[in-house]
This record gives sequence, C-alpha cells and structure tokens, in this order.
Amino acid sequence: MADVTRLLFLRHLRGAPTAWVRYQKRGRLCKEGTGQSFWYRPLVAVLSEVPVDDRELPLLFHARTADFSDVTVQATVTYRIADPALASTRLDFSVDPYKGRPRARPLDQVATLLTELAQQPALDLLTRLPLAEALTLGLTQIREAVAAALADDPRLGDIGVAVVSARVVAIRPEPELERSLQTPTREAVQQDADKATYARRAQAVERERAIAENELQNKIELARREQQLVEQKGANDRRRAELDAAAGLATAQGEAEKERTLAAAQADRVRAVGAAEAEAEAARMAAYSDLPPAILQALAMRELAGQLPEIGQLTITPDLLSGALTRLADGQR
Repeated sequence: MADVTRLLFLRHLRGAPTAWVRYQKRGRLCKEGTGQSFWYRPLVAVLSEVPVDDRELPLLFHARTADFSDVTVQATVTYRIADPALASTRLDFSVDPYKGRPRARPLDQVATLLTELAQQPALDLLTRLPLAEALTLGLTQIREAVAAALADDPRLGDIGVAVVSARVVAIRPEPELERSLQTPTREAVQQDADKATYARRAQAVERERAIAENELQNKIELARREQQLVEQKGANDRRRAELDAAAGLATAQGEAEKERTLAAAQADRVRAVGAAEAEAEAARMAAYSDLPPAILQALAMRELAGQLPEIGQLTITPDLLSGALTRLADGQR
C-alpha cells in the first residue's frame, strides 16, 4: 500500500520499489512506474497501484483417482504481474487518493483464476491414474501438467499475469486409506525389526554360551592347576620329610659316632689310667718289698692317719706315753 501524507488540500504519495503506480488527472496520464513519489490533488487524481513482486499462492484441492480413491493435492504457484499497465486496465487496482488504501481486491481474482487453471489439469490427470501410481509418480506428472497449463493459458496473458513456477508439494489419500497402504511397509519393517531382534537374541545366546564355555574351561584349567599344586606340594612335603629324615639320620649317626669315639677315648683313658695305676702300684709294692717292717708300719700309720677323721682334742695318758716311748727306744736300737 502506498504511503500518502497530507499537507493542507494536497496529498503526497510515496510508492515502493515493488509497486507500480499510475497517476491520472482528468483522464490524462501524468505519472506511472515503480518507485514513484509526487504531489497531487485528491479531487482530480485517479491512482492505481499494482504490485509487481513475486507472490506465492498455496493450493489445496481434492481429487479422485481412476480407482475412485479420494486424494488431497497440495501445491504452490508462484506468479507476478508482468504487465502492470495492462493489469490496471483489466482489473480494479484503484487506490483511494485520500488515504492510499485499495478500493477492491484484484489479487483475489487473480488467485481464483490461478486456482481454477491449476486444478483442471491436475484433476484430469488424476482421473486417469490409479491410487498407487498417483502417489508414486503423480507428483512429477501433475507438476508438469499444471506448469504447462498455466504457461499456455491466454487468460493470464490478457490480464498481464506471468506464472514463475508451479510446485506440487504432496498428494495424500484419506487417513484410513493411507494407513492401509502403509500396512505392508509397516509389516515389512516390523519383520525386519523382528529379524534384527531374533538375530540380536541369537547373538546374545551365542555370546552367553561362549562365555559359559570360557568360564568352564577356566574352571577346568584352575582345577588342573590346583591338582598340580597339590601334587607338587605333596612331593615337596615328601622331599622335605626325606631330607629331614636324612638329616636326622646323619645327626644320629654323627652323635652315635661321637659317643662311640668318646666311649673309646674314655675306655682308652681308663685303660691307660688303670695301667698307670697298676704300674705305679706295682712299683710301689716293689719299693715296699725292700723296706723293713718298722717303716712299713710307719707308712701304714701315716696312711691311716690320712683316713682318720679330724681330731679336735687329744688326751695323752701316762700308759700311752710310756708305751710309745718304749717303742720309740726300741726302734732307735
């Protein structure tokens, strides 16, 4: 919409780069073009504003296929007004000179015409296609048919409208029918999922079996090593006992040999002592054999005195003294 400002009894219009504006005064053309800006008197001015930018027209219509299935077609048509001067003479693009507002809605007429022109080739094509083919191959065929129909239609050229592109976004059947068509795919996907699940379970079972076998092998190997350990420990104990017995035997033999050696040495010593004592006794006896009896008696008395107990007090009587003196006198003689 043009920007209109007021100054006393005059108006100033400032257009946009995407809007074509025509200014007529008393039936005479004063200005026209895009991006216009000018002063005018609203009482004698006739203004027309035609948008020349690209516009998107969404389309949504129902159709029936060759097998009598209802489908919904969603499309988009891009158009623009290529000849705004022609369009301004065929459609009402007039603007209120006081406020700059459009007096009519010409773009709705263009949209209605484009919708009808786009629907007709799509409906004609879908009536010749079964549902499955319409859903799989119908997008391209409908897009080409709609684009060709809009490009060749003379009515659009008569109002200065040019179609830039036509796109078919989707073709969808009724929800129940769509679910029915999706059932085989869903079943196939479910079967693939079940196969994957079974394969995963089988793989898990195989892994568990491998783990169980590995644990069993580990237990067997552990038992075998424990058996080897017990056998080795028994052999070590037997070897230790044998070594201890051999050591004890060697110690006992050493002790016995030591005792025999000590006994032999003791016997030799005893024999030597006895022989020495015998020899000494024989020598002493031989020495005594040549002594007179009085000396032998004196020696006997000395030997006896050595064997007597200790005498604390000695009482000498006259009889004992006289007898001893007598024997002593006799001995001197």
